[in-house]
Amino acid sequence: MLLRSSSASPFARKVRMAAMILDLSDRIEIVPADTSDPADSLRAQNPLGKIPTLVLEHGRALYDSSVILEYLDFLAGGGKIIPTGPERFATLTRAALADGVADAAILRIYEQRWREDGARSARWLDHQSGKITRGLATLDADAPQAGVADVGAIALACALGYLDLRFGGAWRAERPRLVAWLEAFSASVPAFEATRHREK
Repeated sequence: MLLRSSSASPFARKVRMAAMILDLSDRIEIVPADTSDPADSLRAQNPLGKIPTLVLEHGRALYDSSVILEYLDFLAGGGKIIPTGPERFATLTRAALADGVADAAILRIYEQRWREDGARSARWLDHQSGKITRGLATLDADAPQAGVADVGAIALACALGYLDLRFGGAWRAERPRLVAWLEAFSASVPAFEATRHREK
């Protein structure tokens, strides 16, 4: 399988981390993608031109990260990172909220990267910041249990890692419980450190 990816993307990191946790990394070749390049084959593999995209052995592509994680869990036998019991929907909701925080953070970055100085919207940036603030407050009150490496925990770790990467960890001062949770997750899940983006 081919994973079209970028090491800085929190959504691509989710897939790489899940593959490591599920012992599937040896079945996946990571192929960097440039989402801004019209000539990149990514747009033929995923009409949205987004990462991550997982290209299966027979050529079919899966996207987005939530679908890919479900597929990896299926390959690993099911119920490994996506619970099958009563906690399933709470876990999936936590994952969706963490993904929303990461998405809002990315939209803040895109606003700065893709718009000229005079065209940037302070209102839009505040709107996205509100999502991040409210999302972190909710996740702080309902963080995954220590030692758990399910899709909710993976998504949360990747969202917090992205906030550290792009916003200098500004969230940490107001969320000491999430800081402690992330430190414990990092210590118990080696895939978190192994998938960390490192500037070249």
